[in-house]
Order: sequence, then structure tokens, then C-alpha cells
Amino acid sequence: MSEQIEGRNAVLEAFRSGRCVDKLFILDGCQDGPVRTIAREARKKDTIINYVSKERLDNLSETGAHQGVIAQVAAYEYSSVEEILAKAREKGEPPFLFILDNIEDPHNLGAIIRTANLAGAHGVIIPKRHAAGLTAIVAKTSAGALNYTPVAKVTNLARTIEDLKKEGIWFVCADMGGETMYRLNLTGPIGLVVGNEGEGVSRLIREKCDFTAAIPMKGDIDSLNASVAAGVLAYEIVRQRLNA
Repeated sequence: MSEQIEGRNAVLEAFRSGRCVDKLFILDGCQDGPVRTIAREARKKDTIINYVSKERLDNLSETGAHQGVIAQVAAYEYSSVEEILAKAREKGEPPFLFILDNIEDPHNLGAIIRTANLAGAHGVIIPKRHAAGLTAIVAKTSAGALNYTPVAKVTNLARTIEDLKKEGIWFVCADMGGETMYRLNLTGPIGLVVGNEGEGVSRLIREKCDFTAAIPMKGDIDSLNASVAAGVLAYEIVRQRLNA
């Protein structure tokens, strides 16, 4: 599937045919009829709309004929949080979820989805804003894991964590200031929260977590790539689940 659709008719048809549009870019100040119609369809689907300059659109454009609108379309369908929990129930396993706080690099997102699959996680949850969507790059980097590991996109990550806590799930976030991961009990229903490379897990999301886990660092630099950190913590969870 194409991950980017350009031009007014093509973008409008994408919305009306039910395609999952991750982001919509519209020329700032453009208010003619067709563009207003596209924006109205986007709001119906709760799609993020970005009003940007012509220069930004030109830079994004792959065809050179964007007509003031570009849609970035998911290469895969999103699941729901309930479908992810249902997958855990079907397997008779305590839920094991990955929650990604503002992972914007599609290569990192794909790598984390791949790790989630191999670690036996039941699904991945990402926010609608400030995050990579399920583009073709993500699909390729996941090495096929997107075919098996459901990904849910939610409007409010903090509220989703609160709702999942009511289902009995505990949350651990990766944070350098936390307790060394080997000293924590990471068994049972668990959500692993991973933040982006620059800022880590945001303060609001960190405060929603039940505990924080630090990965021991012995080198001369102070942080791991987000996908590597996710893998290290995920496999400590796997180790503890196997021994539980």
C-alpha cells in the first residue's frame, strides 16, 4: 500500500473509502471548497490536521502535484486496546503490553514492534500525536512482525494507562533514575513504557507508572537507543515470566 497520497481528489477519496489516514497536511490559509470538505472528512475520522507552509508541502511531496493537500496513510490497519487484551485472554497469559511515548523515528518503531513480537508481547500501544504511524518503513523494519503483533493508536496515553490499571495491569517505565531492573518484580500483567530518544518518558506518563526501571550502564555514554532499551527491558520481563 502507498504510505502517502497527494492531490485533492485522491485524498478525499482516501477518506471516503475508509482508508486509515495517520496525518493530513494542508496548505496554511487555503480555505476553498474542496479543501474544507477534506478537512471536514478528516475531523469526522479524528485525523490529525497540520496546517503548513507551501515550502513544507513541497518538501514532503513525492509527486510535485500535491494541490495543497498531502495525506499520510497507514500501511497496516490499527487494532484496538480491547483486541490486544483479548489476544492475551485467548492465549491464557497475563497481558504483556508495550506502551510507546512519542517514538517518532519509524525505524525505531519498527524495531520495537519486532522485539515485542519476539518477546511474546500481546500488542503495542502508541499515541496519535507526536509519534510515528504504521508507515511502509515501519512495516519493513518490523521484519514481518506487524502481521502478527497488533498496534493500537489512542488519543490519550495517560488515560489509557489509567483504564488498563483497572484491568489489573502494572506499568513500568524505562528511566535512568529508577531502580535497577534486576531488583524489580516484573512478573504478572505488565505494561512496558518506553519514551523517545531525546527526552525519555514524559513526566505525565512517568507519574502514571507504578515503578521505574533503570538499565545498568557501564560505558562512557549515558543512554541506549530507544529500541535497544526496549529490547533489554523486554527480555528481563521475559526472563522473570519464564521463572515465575
